[in-house]
Amino acid sequence: MESVIVKSPWQCASSRTLESRELGSLPVNRTGNLLALSSSSCACAPICSPTQRNNLGTFPRRRVMPVVRAEVSQETATRVSSMTIPSLQKAWYYEEYGSAKDVLKFGEVPVPEVQPDQVLIKVHAAALNPVDFKRRLGKFKASDSPLPTVPGYDVSGVIVKVGSKVTSFKEGDSVYADVSEHALDGPKQWGSIAQYTAVEEKLLGLMPKNLSFAEAASLPLAIETALEGLERANLKEGQTILVLAGAGGVGSLAVQIAKHVFGASLVAATASTSKLELLKQLGADIAIDYTKQKYEDLPERYDVVFDAVGECEKAVKVVKEGGSVVALTGAVTPPGFRFVVTSKGESLSKLKPYLESGKIKPVIDPKGPFGFDSVIDAFTYLETGRATGKVVIAPIE
Repeated sequence: MESVIVKSPWQCASSRTLESRELGSLPVNRTGNLLALSSSSCACAPICSPTQRNNLGTFPRRRVMPVVRAEVSQETATRVSSMTIPSLQKAWYYEEYGSAKDVLKFGEVPVPEVQPDQVLIKVHAAALNPVDFKRRLGKFKASDSPLPTVPGYDVSGVIVKVGSKVTSFKEGDSVYADVSEHALDGPKQWGSIAQYTAVEEKLLGLMPKNLSFAEAASLPLAIETALEGLERANLKEGQTILVLAGAGGVGSLAVQIAKHVFGASLVAATASTSKLELLKQLGADIAIDYTKQKYEDLPERYDVVFDAVGECEKAVKVVKEGGSVVALTGAVTPPGFRFVVTSKGESLSKLKPYLESGKIKPVIDPKGPFGFDSVIDAFTYLETGRATGKVVIAPIE
């Protein structure tokens, strides 16, 4: 697929100049790579390998794009250079609802204006979630923001401008966020699959120092969904949990958070045959191959079932009396419940120590990161439902 510049439907804003921090070259941490089994091979391969992180490409590129690390030294982070924020930026957008290949366009749109409680982020990486394609298909049009839309909830990058009321962040900070406080109720018209995006201070987290921009971008919506779901389910230390789709974007994080943050005594999870080893690496005590076993026919019962696939009717059969079933999608059967995540920077701050210690690891699908020019390919792959972990777009330049 060749990228084509198309005429923008937006009006331009004026150019602006500011002082921003220069990142320079970034060191790479070569330890702690999380391995995931490729569906086409029995061998394990590192997710976001050091080789990928060391070699940056230039926009546009068709192939998988490598990723830089976010480990900026204090000396580097304090170097300041003058740069101009352009009035226009490159971005993906759609003016009508429909399939990725039919409605997604790549072109120039205005750089968003920064409100007093916002920062402007120079985007380095973004990630896709199922809500992105469901929104693009018009499933939430009644509560969506007006078209045209720049898609994308997850972002990581560097702050290049701060609003007048921002107090906790400064220019040059490496940050990450779910850019829309409410995923379905008036989500941002200006999302993250662009060179710049504006984000409210209360949604931001400082990036863990050991993560790359791609790894950080893979986290916000999924990790906040996993955390909030487990909090709402009232999972307690010493209790047991079953995670359906434990190798998926949210499920892979729910497994780790249940184990390391909530102190679950037993974590079981389902996945296909090729992903069972990944479940064990993530900390699952029981890895169930759903292609060979029906979890609802097994004798084990759980205090909490985290259903990320829409099987609440089956999930309630394996929950203990008085237990909870978190249903992220599909029909809800009592005692199951559904919720829509609220983006909170404080959730990212709470989980930062677990990420920096390596107790919780991001999982990026081995087919990625996808290049900035391959967003249609990334959407198409996400919609197959076969992704392991998150589908990431990086670098965005």
